[in-house]
Amino acid sequence: MMTHPGPELELLLDDIDEMYSRDRGGMLNLATGFSGQLQEALMISDTAELPNNLRGLRNIVTVGLGGSGISGDIIQVLISSEAEVPLVTVKGYDLPAFVNCETLVFVSSYSGNTEETLSAYETARRRGAGIVCVTSGGKLMDAARSDNIPVVVVPGGLPPRCALAYLVTPILVSLGRLGYIEDRRRALSEAIRLIEDLTTVVCPEAPASVNQSKRMALAMYGKVPLIYGSTGITSAAALRWKTQINENSKAHAFCNVFPELNHNEVVGWSARPDISKAMHVVILRDKEDHPRVERRIEATKELMAGASGISEVFSHGKTKEARLLSLVHIGDFASLYLAFLYNQDPKPIWAIDYLKERLAD
Repeated sequence: MMTHPGPELELLLDDIDEMYSRDRGGMLNLATGFSGQLQEALMISDTAELPNNLRGLRNIVTVGLGGSGISGDIIQVLISSEAEVPLVTVKGYDLPAFVNCETLVFVSSYSGNTEETLSAYETARRRGAGIVCVTSGGKLMDAARSDNIPVVVVPGGLPPRCALAYLVTPILVSLGRLGYIEDRRRALSEAIRLIEDLTTVVCPEAPASVNQSKRMALAMYGKVPLIYGSTGITSAAALRWKTQINENSKAHAFCNVFPELNHNEVVGWSARPDISKAMHVVILRDKEDHPRVERRIEATKELMAGASGISEVFSHGKTKEARLLSLVHIGDFASLYLAFLYNQDPKPIWAIDYLKERLAD
């Protein structure tokens, strides 16, 4: 079931000049360049210096927030079925008590100045953990170099949410080079080729009639998007969709995962049809979804009949890396197109800037 926005909105998304005039921060060009960013990040990751004392540790922790933090969520779902040591993601000031000299900690802050991440870095250093930093500069780079900690230096000057390639790739490649997982460079190369092809069909020049990202933006316009993934790669993709809609589109969005949502959130669809009709459900699908989850999705769609619409987006590609990044890419463009429908410049994030200023006082 789909609501159909007026034709003027579809015409807006096919007006290239109008979209670029609203995109004063150049976010469309950054999204279009995603495959090139992945390629550059792969080359940077290949040459990073990784000392042997980082091998064979007992557990792995990723530290980061926002655009840097989601790299940990993506790494976790990509390696969870292969890595023989546990991986925990941290999005805050403190580290778990188990972190010690037997822990490998990836500290990720694109700006290098994220206060929560800097706090966690200091804790990891004091406890003697093996540390690798991923950053473009700032206080984190200064501290790591002063402490003789390995640093993967990535290009700066981007909004952190547009630096995903530079934040995910170094961690994934480093884990392969250090022997915690199979070498992922071939899988990333496939992802790069797939993203190149996918860009041609979701970029601004592709008309809304055949552009999945534009169709998704039109479906979500005027509604509250609920992005549903499932345990596995679509869970991280769902979180990315949610946060990109929040930051780029300046809109509310929420996410959850199957089968967990079948044990709580699904009940909410039965009582308040006035609220349900304000929601648009996006279900992210993958060929490796558990068969029972597939059945759950079909049954749950019946319970969500009161939503304004239900859309399904399927991953592309063979490897997990390609499939996950294909969902990310479709969602990134959809969030930009939704921003233009709301007459928003996607780049500024005034609310986050305000919070940083208040906390700095």
